[in-house]
Amino acid sequence: MKGLLTATFFFLSLFALAEPVGFGWTAEENSEQEAYIERYKTIAMQEMERAGIPASIKLAQGILESNSGQSYLARTAKNHFGIKCGTNWNGDKVFREDDDYDDRGRLTKSCFRQYRNADASYVAHSEFLRDPRKSFRYGFLFRLEPTDYKAWARGLRKSGYATNPRYPELLITLIERHKLYQYDVPGATTPVNIEVPVEEAITGILQQNDVSYFVSEAPLTVQQIAQQVDLSVRRLLDYNEGLVSGSQLVDGRERIYLQKKRRSYRGGERYHTVAAGETLYDIAQRYGLRLSNLARRNRLGEQADPATGEQIKLRGSRVRSAPRLESTSTVRPPTIEVAPAAPADRPTTATSPAAAAEDNDGFLDMGAPISPNTPVPEPAPRPAAVPEQPVIVPPAQTPTLSPAPGAGYHAVQSGDTLYGISRKYGVSVDELKRLNALTGNTISVGQQLRIR
Repeated sequence: MKGLLTATFFFLSLFALAEPVGFGWTAEENSEQEAYIERYKTIAMQEMERAGIPASIKLAQGILESNSGQSYLARTAKNHFGIKCGTNWNGDKVFREDDDYDDRGRLTKSCFRQYRNADASYVAHSEFLRDPRKSFRYGFLFRLEPTDYKAWARGLRKSGYATNPRYPELLITLIERHKLYQYDVPGATTPVNIEVPVEEAITGILQQNDVSYFVSEAPLTVQQIAQQVDLSVRRLLDYNEGLVSGSQLVDGRERIYLQKKRRSYRGGERYHTVAAGETLYDIAQRYGLRLSNLARRNRLGEQADPATGEQIKLRGSRVRSAPRLESTSTVRPPTIEVAPAAPADRPTTATSPAAAAEDNDGFLDMGAPISPNTPVPEPAPRPAAVPEQPVIVPPAQTPTLSPAPGAGYHAVQSGDTLYGISRKYGVSVDELKRLNALTGNTISVGQQLRIR
């Protein structure tokens, strides 16, 4: 990054030499800067809210380091801050001569990150400064007043972010020339979903709630992710409630946390408004929170599906009353009865609890055991050649269930069966077995089953 900054500063210093006062930007360049500010002021303010970096500082740095979006890296790689690849970058790359030399002292091409859009580079710039591995250099910046752009400008120079001694003066001049400090007011922009540029930022490692997480563009197994991030599968399973095995396939853009998530949210928000199709697990993943703590704080179960528009508390004491849940149709699963070998004119009785316990077909545990004395409808006539074939007696007017919107996993609860889960989510038992590498019908309470 320093090499790019040096080149940019050399470019800018030409104007400073020609006209020392005001850094001599031409009318055309001034117009380009205004257009740049108009385009990127929203993402700069959003990142200020999310990451704590003044919007004025980020905009001024973007203007300097990308030449108002006209530099080679900004145009070809959507990289407005000259961020190099580093060891954790697995996304697209652009190579360009900068300040890297080989063992013989010859200039070589440096590797720079390529982003899907410029907004993503704004997010990545925040994560670069917030990286805990660099806290010894940049950590003090986040203890400065977020509206003190002059202290931030000088602090960036002091931290070694830039080598040009005039870097603070350049930033401050841009900020005051274009009144960029007006964007340093919290809440000055209409809140929008800032998760989109975050997810598009990298295929690599980011942070949420001071916890590192990994995002991949393509689906990977947990084992493959473990190899990429140099962690054991066991640790990934411990840190992510939605992971159950090393062979499990993780969708691209899904967050996989690399550390224990936090018990409460350390950001500015106290509550999260539930979006359509969003589960408590989705919210825990979004904010880097342990699902068990989030559930207890809101007096909900870990598998809860809070209603759209409800408020989920992210930090602090427990709520007085639990949020409403999405209304779902509750359907009693069909009772499966096994007819004993008997003459055709003899009434059929339900199997005993003992017999049910011995059966491992995965269905008999869906309802309460039926007493042998409980009368049941006489079975329909069956061919004599198969007198012991199971008869399914469904309840009257059983509605058909459609898949739950946005659901990806189901946590097995007491009384659940593969058949019942298949009915709930509109997926066949065979597909459930395939998705979860099951060889039988046995499932256990607490097990996370993939349902899509």
